[in-house]
Amino acid sequence: MPQSKLTGSVSINIRAKTRQRDLIDQAAARLGRSRSDFMLDASCRQAEDTLLDQAFFTVKPGTFEKLQRLIDNPLPPTDKLRRLLKTKAPWEK
Repeated sequence: MPQSKLTGSVSINIRAKTRQRDLIDQAAARLGRSRSDFMLDASCRQAEDTLLDQAFFTVKPGTFEKLQRLIDNPLPPTDKLRRLLKTKAPWEK
């Protein structure tokens, strides 16, 4: 693919209801971003999630069996794991 097609800007046009635009504008303003930047970031994140959710991974049968054993018989918890699970998340402090 020519370099200009990979790096050039293109226009994407969508129609929205006034309340949708206002909601987007309010969120973008809170982040100090433009409507376009906010919408592109949100759209790209959703597109990546959609594509990753549909990704198909293959592994050798032995690797899959090992994973299944670990899922079915998890390792016993350690003191380090117990401390980690008792630690409050930063947003809970």
